[in-house]
Amino acid sequence: MKKRIFWSILLSCFLTLLITAAFVTSVLYVNSWDEYKREIETEVLYVGEAVNAMDASDGEASRYLAEVGRSTKNRITLIAADGSVLFDSYADEEDLDNHLSRPEIAAALADGSGQAERLSDTFGERSYYSALRLEDGSVLRIGGTAKSVLGIVGNALAWIVIVSVFVLLITVLAASLLTGTIIKPINKIDLNAPLAAPAYDELSPLLLRMEKQNARINKQIRELRKQQEEFNYITGNMGEGLVIFDDHGTVLTLNSSAESILGCDGPSASKADTLPDGRSYLKLSRDLHYIRTVEAALDGRPAVATMERSGRQYRLSATPVERREDSRYAAVLFIVDITDRERAEQLRKEFSANVSHELKTPLTTIMGYAEIIGNGIARAEDIPEFAGKIRQEAARLLSLIEDIIKLSRLDENELTSRFERVDLAEVCRSVVKKLSDKARNANVSLFFTGSSCAVSGIESILHEILFNLTDNAIIYNREGGEAHISLSESDGQVTLVVEDTGIGIAHEHIDRIFERFYRVDKSHSRETGGTGLGLSIVKHGALLHGASIRLESEPGQGTRVTLVFPCAEAE
Repeated sequence: MKKRIFWSILLSCFLTLLITAAFVTSVLYVNSWDEYKREIETEVLYVGEAVNAMDASDGEASRYLAEVGRSTKNRITLIAADGSVLFDSYADEEDLDNHLSRPEIAAALADGSGQAERLSDTFGERSYYSALRLEDGSVLRIGGTAKSVLGIVGNALAWIVIVSVFVLLITVLAASLLTGTIIKPINKIDLNAPLAAPAYDELSPLLLRMEKQNARINKQIRELRKQQEEFNYITGNMGEGLVIFDDHGTVLTLNSSAESILGCDGPSASKADTLPDGRSYLKLSRDLHYIRTVEAALDGRPAVATMERSGRQYRLSATPVERREDSRYAAVLFIVDITDRERAEQLRKEFSANVSHELKTPLTTIMGYAEIIGNGIARAEDIPEFAGKIRQEAARLLSLIEDIIKLSRLDENELTSRFERVDLAEVCRSVVKKLSDKARNANVSLFFTGSSCAVSGIESILHEILFNLTDNAIIYNREGGEAHISLSESDGQVTLVVEDTGIGIAHEHIDRIFERFYRVDKSHSRETGGTGLGLSIVKHGALLHGASIRLESEPGQGTRVTLVFPCAEAE
């Protein structure tokens, strides 16, 4: 823009100066030429009066004309009535042809005076002649020659070039200054706030439109930024991995979850964003299932696969997105951690199998004894024993069903509405009282130490937790051993510890001890009437109350179970 303004001003100024110079030159030339003609016409009148007063016969007129011709630059010619030249101040009369055909001579002979202009293209000269008829019938003519415009230009060409260069330099300087002056207010315009700085009034409509356009653009930018932030927040906090690829397989969007899952094989991103990542899908992971899933979506086919990373299982779901302009496909990949789901499904299957097995065993025993009695095969003295077996297995079956119901209720997590303030010390004393006879019969010393500690929970479930732990401490103890329950409060937490001096648990079993139906010694558990669900009830009950649980054990030295509850809020 600056260059265009500069050249426009330069050209305008130069043309203006050129046209002005040409016009002034033309006016001056015309004026000077008119003045020159008047001088010649005046001169021919004065010289003619003088010649009329002289006697032509004695040659006085010729001498006078010769004297006048020497004092002036104009050409003086005396022509007879027949057109022959009598006198000429520039040439000999004999060398001149007849002038009767000259326009100014013919006019003078006819009308008394005449004028004529002649232009020499060769010499760039312009001549003017004024003729006057004298009293004796002859004609006096005075003429002069001056340069034409072209002749003047030709003679002054060097000066014209010098002046033109000077004028051009002045014009360039003026154009530069004017351009700077014009551009300066325009350069001060803030495109973000066009109306803030003063500018030309002519630009006001444009600046107003710019202001309105900026407002619309800023609004759109704010909306896009808000949408971007919302998208980043949602994708960044998703537990599922999200990756968006363009039709070339280049990563466009990669959230933090996907980065943590797939980013092990490629350069790590600092954070999730929607700016072009620039990585190929092959740089994120070399897993064959992942590659096949993405490539299928890029080919326009939805695909689902399972991938294992770092001991966890992930479901890959890729969906193609068609580009309408060229029928190519982008792809959206979701990565979902299904480890817990698969593990829960496996536990469900195991639980179903274990429940079936555990229910079938006592039922088979009951049906066997009942069939013997019913068919009359059993001896009369064996019937009480068989009835006792049936009652024992029925009690075991009932206990199993009750434990399953308890676990089911704990799994549903719908019991928090029944929470109340519970004194754990009272729960501990109640459990000790119920199990004191069992401990005495097993020759195990049962102790409780601690003061009143309140937690928020369901008393029956807390009682079940402590009962199962204490019952195990008695059952799996050694003769003459001890089972100790301790309760303490510190830093807003209540710590409940149940420890024994029993047979302990091998290290390979500790991680699975809280699984449903998992038994370290299956034969001993059945002998003691255990269902294999007691510690599962303990774990789920603790989770229901927001308590952490930790089990420590050494074979032959005993077991220590620690539960940490949050204190109940003060009333």
